[in-house]
Amino acid sequence: MALDGTRRLFLFGLLSGGASACASTIPTGDSGVEVSEYRLGSGDQLRITVFGEAELTGQYLINPQGEIAFPLIGNVQARDKTIAELTTAIRTALEQGFVRQPNVAVEVLTYRPFFILGEVRTPGTYPYSANLTVYNAVATAQGFTYRADRRRVFIKHAWEDQERVYPLTTTTPVQPGDTVRIGERLF
Repeated sequence: MALDGTRRLFLFGLLSGGASACASTIPTGDSGVEVSEYRLGSGDQLRITVFGEAELTGQYLINPQGEIAFPLIGNVQARDKTIAELTTAIRTALEQGFVRQPNVAVEVLTYRPFFILGEVRTPGTYPYSANLTVYNAVATAQGFTYRADRRRVFIKHAWEDQERVYPLTTTTPVQPGDTVRIGERLF
């Protein structure tokens, strides 16, 4: 059976280790916040595949300490790492006498939740979905209250210590782990 160009290229990438890291980028819209590669955090659920090693392949949850418990190598620090960095860490640990030339792929199955509070009808913790905006987050929380300030929003990103003010537009993005606060209007 002859392979077409696409299959040949995929097979070459797979054999040469090109499939060892699945990049994950979170769209950011036009809010001025740029996140080129997603940083993992507690609550993210991952699918880790070690090709040819079915007993190592599975779903892993990043615990509150920022680690995943991985067979053979124990706890692996995942918090604040990119997908590529975690893939390299697992591959390097497995090479230490456990698996010969491991081919590892990591992907995010479920992102950690976001939090919304303030002038929304149902504040709380909600699951993150791709391309989430503040308007989507408010809709998830059953809408604005009558006192809500609809011109600006306060967002504390998971990697920041303090919240920042953003204009509340239809494209203001929400990242996994963000805390979104809708303030009260003055008049």
